[in-house]
Amino acid sequence: MKTPWYNIRRFAAAILVSSTSLLQACSPLGMLNAIAPSNGVTVEPDIAYGTNPRQMLDLYRPTDASGALPTILFIYGGSWKDGARADYAFAGRALAAEGFLVAVADYRVFPEVKFPGFVDDAAKATAWLAANAPAHGGRATGIHLVGHSAGAHIVAMVALDGRYLQAAGVSRDVLGSWVGLAGPYAFQPSRFESVRDVFSGLADEDQARPIVFAGPDAPPALLLHGADDTTVVPQHSKELAKALNAAGAKARAQFYPDIGHAGLVVSLTSPFQGLAPTLADSVRFLKTGDIPQPPPSKTAAVEQ
Repeated sequence: MKTPWYNIRRFAAAILVSSTSLLQACSPLGMLNAIAPSNGVTVEPDIAYGTNPRQMLDLYRPTDASGALPTILFIYGGSWKDGARADYAFAGRALAAEGFLVAVADYRVFPEVKFPGFVDDAAKATAWLAANAPAHGGRATGIHLVGHSAGAHIVAMVALDGRYLQAAGVSRDVLGSWVGLAGPYAFQPSRFESVRDVFSGLADEDQARPIVFAGPDAPPALLLHGADDTTVVPQHSKELAKALNAAGAKARAQFYPDIGHAGLVVSLTSPFQGLAPTLADSVRFLKTGDIPQPPPSKTAAVEQ
């Protein structure tokens, strides 16, 4: 399994090459954030949801919003080893502009922690939102989870294995729906040398596989995947959607043609939303509980 963090950086560098003359001092993700729309969104940075320096989040909300907004926790990827919430400001802004209070959270990574330390952190951030979102204009219940790559694995574990939220002091009743972007839901960690150490020491590695916890009480799930993803193959989303539906839960997997691993998350923001309707499909699902079937002329495939 390649490191998604580096794939995203390379992808961002490629699609932003025309901007480098203006932004030579920025990293690729910094350049992406520099050109992503930011008008109409207010940011509250550097909020602690725990005592560890990595247990921090930034909050994004529409500047002119009134009333309690639906709340999203966004967890980025990075092979459970890397990443920074500031690099995903583009995702926080894009989702907030659609009418959400969005928390983009850091979490402890390897080698500071192994599995399930980062899942514990996502559960703790969810519990923080359940207690504090109303003070920032969000709803304390119906909290949606959104994650990409390793982040999708993390939010899947929080959504599907209720023990994590219970340990954080809340139940799965605080959750709304969840959206997974290119998550490794069915992988076996011991088979991938690059992340084997992150999951070492488990008596049963099935405890780290979201698909094992597919059950009838799982929150509704939308699993989006690039059909050309070679980092985390689309079969993961297909298999988890199938397992959730077989268990009696509501889930749908959708695959976008000509999109790879990094392109999926980058397509959340302008000017790259034309790559795939990732943002529109995610927002529609989180607001209505459903997305329309693509017309026959479209090549995006749906598994339900």
